Amino acid sequence: MALAASRVGRGLAQLCRPAAAALNQAQPIHSDVARPSTIVETERPISKPEGNLTCTLIPGDGVGPELCNVISEVFKAAGVPVDFETYFLSEVHYSLSSPLSDVTKSIRRNGSCLKGILQSPDYSRSAELKTLNMKLRDALDLYANVVHVKSIPGIPTRHKNIDFVVIREQTEGEYSALEHESVKGVVESLKITTAEKSRRIAKFAFDYATKFGRKRVTAVHKANIMKLGDGLFLRCCQEISELYPEIEFSNMIVDNCTMQMVSNPHQFDVLVLPNLYGNIIDNLASGLVGGAGVVAGASYSADAVVFEPGARHTFQQGVGKNVANPTAMLLCAANMLNHMNLQFHGDMIREAVEKVIRKGKANTKDIGGQHTTSDFMNAVIHSLDFK
Repeated sequence: MALAASRVGRGLAQLCRPAAAALNQAQPIHSDVARPSTIVETERPISKPEGNLTCTLIPGDGVGPELCNVISEVFKAAGVPVDFETYFLSEVHYSLSSPLSDVTKSIRRNGSCLKGILQSPDYSRSAELKTLNMKLRDALDLYANVVHVKSIPGIPTRHKNIDFVVIREQTEGEYSALEHESVKGVVESLKITTAEKSRRIAKFAFDYATKFGRKRVTAVHKANIMKLGDGLFLRCCQEISELYPEIEFSNMIVDNCTMQMVSNPHQFDVLVLPNLYGNIIDNLASGLVGGAGVVAGASYSADAVVFEPGARHTFQQGVGKNVANPTAMLLCAANMLNHMNLQFHGDMIREAVEKVIRKGKANTKDIGGQHTTSDFMNAVIHSLDFK
């Protein structure tokens, strides 16, 4: 177990830091799980590097290609020194899709990827159990999905000043794609929970809290019913919490969590969840701050980060109508630039987006306006501040 924990610690040390951050050497402690090293910030350069950097771009399905066109135009206007290596990846337009192996090689090579949402087809008896999204996560071991749920001034919502983080394990649990029909009309679906991956996501959550000055981590579970599976997840979170005495640890049953989230979301700081619960809470939480069009997310492995909207909806009904809200993709792009050591450009784009929403003169319909995707994009471009 010490070997496995050490391997996990090394992975977390890589993925929890920006490209320019340095890590202190971990100090040995008396435990069978080695605590990851303390994360410290270093000053990031804001000048343009020599030559352009390269990242992978997956436009996705639905309005994804339209939103990626917005990213391209804003990057041009902002002078962002990044080139895109573009791959069309789709499960619903399979004949046009690039091979998954080519896409994963590109992401590993570049280390960063900006991704639109991939549509998964509805149930079909002939369909593969693993979706393309699941295959991509498994191939890259994108085990930690992080969604920062934060209120944006100018968006009308019931609750104000929301600011919490949802961290989801996304390589096992209910999404293990292990289902079979044992007899006609009876389907068994296996939910897989392992101690290794439960500890890994718990370590990630506590490292994240340490890095960003968060005070509390809440493990969300259903251990009162799924006593073995969710019980193991909860015990692993408790075990890891003991290595971080400066951070408060609590746990909450998932159905209570949904009620608490819509009634009093300010009580939450960092939530860590198994796969299915995390997916549900991500979408619920996005609705609290304006919907699927405004929340950014990212999926982490030890070697790469895939930046994608936090609420995964392709908005098929909006395709070609110039009505999609590009906020989430723009914030994803800004986060990616910060990760790539281009903090000047990332902050400039984020501040321009927030300025446009705060003024409210170019907002799309989903956040209280009547303007188009193009209107919002042009407003962001005109709000870029190069100072």
